[in-house]
Amino acid sequence: MDGENKYFKGRGAQINPHNRFLEDVYVKEHDEGIDDWEESDRKTAFIFEHSKTIVNKVDSPDVGMAYSLNPYQGCEHGCTYCYARNTHQYWGYSAGLEFERKIIVKKDAPALFKKFLEKKTWDASTISLSGNTDCYQPAERKFKLTRQVLEIALAYKQPIGMITKNALILRDQDILQELAKLKLCAVYISINSLNEHLRQVMEPRTTTAKQRLRIVETLSKAGIPVGVLVAPIIPGLSDHEIPGILREVANAGATRAGYTVVRLNGAIGQIFEDWLRKNFPDRFDKVWHMIQSCHGGNVNDSRFGERMRGGGNIAKMISDNFKLHCKLNGLNLNRIDLDHSQFKVPSEQMSLF
Repeated sequence: MDGENKYFKGRGAQINPHNRFLEDVYVKEHDEGIDDWEESDRKTAFIFEHSKTIVNKVDSPDVGMAYSLNPYQGCEHGCTYCYARNTHQYWGYSAGLEFERKIIVKKDAPALFKKFLEKKTWDASTISLSGNTDCYQPAERKFKLTRQVLEIALAYKQPIGMITKNALILRDQDILQELAKLKLCAVYISINSLNEHLRQVMEPRTTTAKQRLRIVETLSKAGIPVGVLVAPIIPGLSDHEIPGILREVANAGATRAGYTVVRLNGAIGQIFEDWLRKNFPDRFDKVWHMIQSCHGGNVNDSRFGERMRGGGNIAKMISDNFKLHCKLNGLNLNRIDLDHSQFKVPSEQMSLF
C-alpha cells in the first residue's frame, strides 16, 4: 500500500504529526525525487547528545517519583500511547514515527550521574530510571548506559527505582541482586495486556507479556522487589484484562501493582486516534468515547490527581475492579521501602572505564 494507506509494520505510530515548536514542515511529494527517503524511513538512527545534566527533579505530585534519569530520549519500543512522545518535540523531532526512529543517546550519562551524586547537597533520594523513556529499550543492548548507571549506584549506595517492559533487564540481574541485598532498588514491570495481537500492534518492539511475567518471576526469586504497572488501561480495549493480569503477576511473584487510565495529551491524541482507526475500526467509536468519558468529555485531563486515573463512572469501575483483584491476589499489602542511610561517596574515585 502507498501514501496514506501504507501501514508501517513494526512501528506503533503510523504518522508524523507536525512539531508545534517548528515553523517549517517538510513533506515528501515525489518518491523519485528523494533517493534515500525510503531507506531512512526504515532504519533507526542514533543521535549522540552531550547533556549538561542527567538527573531531573520531578515536580508533578502524582507520578510516584521525585527524581528521574533517562539515558535515552525517544524509544524504539513504539508504544502508541506513550506520554514521552511529546517531549521529543523539544529536540526538534516529531512525536510520531520520529520518536521511534530517531533515538537520542546520552553517552555522557554515567559521568553526569557520578558528578550529580557528588554534590554536597545531595540527600540520596530515590532516583527512578525510565521516568520518561525505557532505559532497557533496544539501544541499551549496544550502548550499556543503564548498566553503567547501576554500577555507579551500587558503588555510591544510591537507591534506585526502575520501570521497564524489556527482558534486557535480566542481563543486569547480578547488579540488581547486590542492590537489593542492601535495600537499594525496586523494579516495576509494565504489563497492560496479555493479548499478544494487541501487544504487537500497540507496543510493536517490546517483549511479549509471557516474557514479562518471566521477568517478574526471575527477579522476585532472586530477592529483588518487583511490582507491576498495569499501564495504561484502555477502556473498551484492555480494561477487561485487569483480573487476569493481576492474577498472573501475583502468581509470578509481584508484591505490588499500580495502574493508570490512558490519557492522550498533546500530539499523542492525533497519533493514537490514527492508530486506533487503522487497527480497530469496528471498535473505534466505542473506545474513543469511553476514553472521553474518563476525562470529562476530552481524551486528556491535565489536572493533578485526576489525569492518571480519570473520573466518571467508567473510571470508577476500573478503580473498583483493580482494587478488588489486588485484594484477592494479595497485592499491595506491604510497601517497598528503600534505605537512604547508606549513601556515601567512595573514598577512592571509581573509574568509568
